[in-house]
Amino acid sequence: MDPRKKEERISELSRIERHVTQENGTEMPHTHPYNNEWRKGIYVDIVSGEPLFASSEKFDAGCGWPSFSKPITPLEERDDHSLFRVRTEVRSKEGDSHLGHVFPDGPAECGGLRYCINGAALRFIPMEDMEKEGYGEYIDQIEE
Repeated sequence: MDPRKKEERISELSRIERHVTQENGTEMPHTHPYNNEWRKGIYVDIVSGEPLFASSEKFDAGCGWPSFSKPITPLEERDDHSLFRVRTEVRSKEGDSHLGHVFPDGPAECGGLRYCINGAALRFIPMEDMEKEGYGEYIDQIEE
């Protein structure tokens, strides 16, 4: 991602979006509307626009944050020692945005992973808008 475009985009973020994506923050659980978003579509990085998750991989983990069983493409993973235990942080590749963490307690039938993601790091694009917003190639990943 072009550094100037990234800086411009970051300057347009809300305080919580900037805190989450740029300062490795976390939004309060059960506060973001995407936790209860169940329409078909795609979730992209709010900074870079890179595709992250398909709605078909979203599930209700009851944790208070949007949860997915797998990303569209691999994410950056880093060890996170910030809470007196080791967790695996996930970040977007192009935008280097902090997204959340991945845990091994997801649905076994979907691979066993739970990507616990801050809604503030995401932008949801409904299926009917994917083509016009340049994400048409990912429509096949959305279950009919």
